[in-house]
Amino acid sequence: MPVVEAAVTVPVPPDLAFAVSQTTTPVRHRWDPFIRAQHFVNGATRPGKGVRTFTRSRHGLTMISEYVSYAPPTNVGMKMVRGPWFFEMFAGGWRFAPASEPGHTVATWRYSFRCRPAPLRPVADRIGVWLLGRDIRRRIAGYAAGCADPEVVAAARRLLSD
Repeated sequence: MPVVEAAVTVPVPPDLAFAVSQTTTPVRHRWDPFIRAQHFVNGATRPGKGVRTFTRSRHGLTMISEYVSYAPPTNVGMKMVRGPWFFEMFAGGWRFAPASEPGHTVATWRYSFRCRPAPLRPVADRIGVWLLGRDIRRRIAGYAAGCADPEVVAAARRLLSD
């Protein structure tokens, strides 16, 4: 199963780094170049294990995903419940760990996926690694910029105080 991963060190502590990753629109649009629209579904108002979200990517593709883990400030994991026809399976996880420099965090984002149909998988998986690799690198760079954006950080601090 293909995996793509990207990591970055950001100048905020793990609890705040985690909170930045969980910001919602319109604040999220300040840092996340991947998401065009995103919201909770089924009446949920906050992230948590079992909560589902709707996401429309900048590519126009949509996905319903479900949190399979939610453990602030260390990790969050999601799996696709419904999405583009060419994904048989898609999952993502984000980890946050203290960096060697005090007050900094190493954020690591990982996607795993399996394409379909099976006969095209060898080629489709290579294309997926290239496309998703490019997207995850852009996305984590945007996230790093968000961790330095006073408006995004202020919104994340409000999430921590809720």
